[in-house]
Amino acid sequence: MTDRRPTPLCRSWLFVNGADEEALATAPQSGADVLMQELEDFTPPNLRPQARKLAPEVFAAWRAAGAVVGVRVNPLDGDGLDDLAAVMRGAPDIVALPKVAEPDHIVELEREVARLEREYGIAEGATELLPNVELARGLVQTGDIARASRRTAACLMASEDMAADLGAERSKDGLELAYARQRFLVECVAAGVMAIDCPYTWADLDGAEHDTVWARRLGYKAKSAVAHNHAGIINRILTPSTEEVERAERIVAVFEAAQAQGLGRVELDGTLVETPIYMTAKRLLERAAALGST
Repeated sequence: MTDRRPTPLCRSWLFVNGADEEALATAPQSGADVLMQELEDFTPPNLRPQARKLAPEVFAAWRAAGAVVGVRVNPLDGDGLDDLAAVMRGAPDIVALPKVAEPDHIVELEREVARLEREYGIAEGATELLPNVELARGLVQTGDIARASRRTAACLMASEDMAADLGAERSKDGLELAYARQRFLVECVAAGVMAIDCPYTWADLDGAEHDTVWARRLGYKAKSAVAHNHAGIINRILTPSTEEVERAERIVAVFEAAQAQGLGRVELDGTLVETPIYMTAKRLLERAAALGST
């Protein structure tokens, strides 16, 4: 596998119709960090054989364009095994599994991916796994799901299936999924994996921006998308701005100066800066530097 952006630095995850050749070809123009060929809901069963044939060539083109390459297969008790057998020929960086509700779902996926790595001559362990949590039963087991495989670097929460499972009424403000999104983030942080927020599934750009800002305030560092023109918004909002970096530098400077004087906290622009705020500022600077180097 060639060098690619590390998963923790992947901000935007764009899902693309697996059989739509035009959408697949133009996906790199979105600027998304990760491009996901979607073989599940976006690809009707009668088009899945065509999507599978496209996968190796699509992955090569995406990789040449500098994107991280992913694919979402179907559940393994459906078309997933046929999907895997075909798409693994293209050596995707990441394989996503939908509707993960039990840790055993990921254990089975890991076993099949490892078998195909051996069969196709892919380096052992090169393929990361991305559990998609879309059901209430999966949400309350997110921590166990995240820890089921060492290949799992991130988990993703879906929106539409989660809302349907909850019997929730969908709205642009997303209030019906507020608890699920917060619970999912907490579970992922506790398990030591990156949490990927659910997509904003309306077309308007203002709504996508507002939804991404809300996700960032919760603590998300990554967000999925189903519209090409949402990826740039996600990247911009989930990248520390010049103003944020400058403020973080001020926080670090004044706090370290206060510590040198034996003080445990210091006031800056009306905010009492203590150790947690100082550590948050340091992490922001580290992330800005890491993103700037990719």
